[in-house]
Amino acid sequence: MKDINPDETTRAEAFRLWMNAPMPMVTLFKTLDISNLVRFSKRKGLKFNMLMCWCIGKAASGIKEFYMLPVGDKLIKYDSIAVNTIVANREGEVSSCDIPFSEDLRQFNSNYLHLTDQVAQSCTNHDITDSMVIGTSALVQYDIDGAVGMYSGIFNNPFMIWGRYRRHLWKRTLTVSFQFHHTQMDGAHAAKFLDRLQKEIDVLSLKNIR
Repeated sequence: MKDINPDETTRAEAFRLWMNAPMPMVTLFKTLDISNLVRFSKRKGLKFNMLMCWCIGKAASGIKEFYMLPVGDKLIKYDSIAVNTIVANREGEVSSCDIPFSEDLRQFNSNYLHLTDQVAQSCTNHDITDSMVIGTSALVQYDIDGAVGMYSGIFNNPFMIWGRYRRHLWKRTLTVSFQFHHTQMDGAHAAKFLDRLQKEIDVLSLKNIR
C-alpha cells in the first residue's frame, strides 16, 4: 500500500468533488440469481457465506478502482484485496474477520475456516491493514429487501449487506446492497462490479479449486 497523488490517477476529479462531501457514500441494490452458488455449496459441502465472499473478491479483483481507497485526506493504492465477514463469537457477540482474497478457492476456503474459527474462539477481530478490504454483513436469519450502511467518516471501505435468500421453484435469488465511497469509484464501476459478481456466481465450478 502507498500514498498516491490523486492528480496522477483517474480519480482526480472525484477526489476534488467528494473527499470533503458531508455524505460521499452511494448505495446500489441488485437482485442476484444465486441458484448455481446454492447448488455448488450443497454438493461440495462448502459454506454458502464463504463462497459468496470468494465471488465478491473475484469480481472486485479485476476492477482497478477497488485497489484505491480514500483514507483520511489521502488516496491510498493497495496491491491486494481482502474480504471481511462478521463472525458470531463464543461470548454470544460478533467480531470482525478480514480474509485475504486468493484466486484459488481451496486456499481461500482454508483461510476462511481457519480465521473465522480463530476469531470466534478468541473474540478478537482479525484485521488486515495492508489490503483494500471489502466489508460484508450477512443477515441470513432475516427476510429483508435491502439495507443502507452508515457513514462513520472513519471507514470508507466498500460494503455489502444481504439477508436470507429467496426460493422460486428451482431458482434462488438474493438481494444485495453495495455501498461505496464516490471518491473510490463511480456508479458505473459499482454496477460493473455487481454484473461481474453475477457472472462469477454463474460460472462457479470445480475449475476454481486448484
